[in-house]
Amino acid sequence: MKRLIILGAGGFGQTVGDLARQSGKYKDVCFLDDGKVGSEILGKVADYTKFKSEETEMIPALGNNELRLKLAQKIESVGIVLATIVHASAYVSPTAEIAAGTVVLPMALINTHCKVGRACIINCGAMIDHGCVIEDGVQLCIGAAIKAENRIAALSKIEACQVIESRTFPV
Repeated sequence: MKRLIILGAGGFGQTVGDLARQSGKYKDVCFLDDGKVGSEILGKVADYTKFKSEETEMIPALGNNELRLKLAQKIESVGIVLATIVHASAYVSPTAEIAAGTVVLPMALINTHCKVGRACIINCGAMIDHGCVIEDGVQLCIGAAIKAENRIAALSKIEACQVIESRTFPV
């Protein structure tokens, strides 16, 4: 089993840590954070390269879409495996694709022939209907609904319970 290092130990980082522990995929879940201290905090975010190993995966867990995507790109650029976390209660179609660095929270739905980019947050109860493309660094807040055949631009944030009607942003 591998170790997971989460970049960011705030509220979202703690949520990602909880999901990772529930998955049973990791022997150890630790954090890098610039403002917090504790037994699970290994150092500052900028220290990430010091922890590169075959047994370690990393994932940025920050609410800032641009910063989260930049950190994901930096992690991969130095050859560190970028984790993907999908909660067991989420539905992900076998025909859907989810890129590295994305977190899919409980009760989310990613339907047929969807593509979800790098370092996205698909929050609790968010729904992505068939044929959608979610570009890199997107955040779908709790209960957001993306109806069929939409392309959500990189770094977008779709607010809680917001509905994007079918083909509003055609694929």
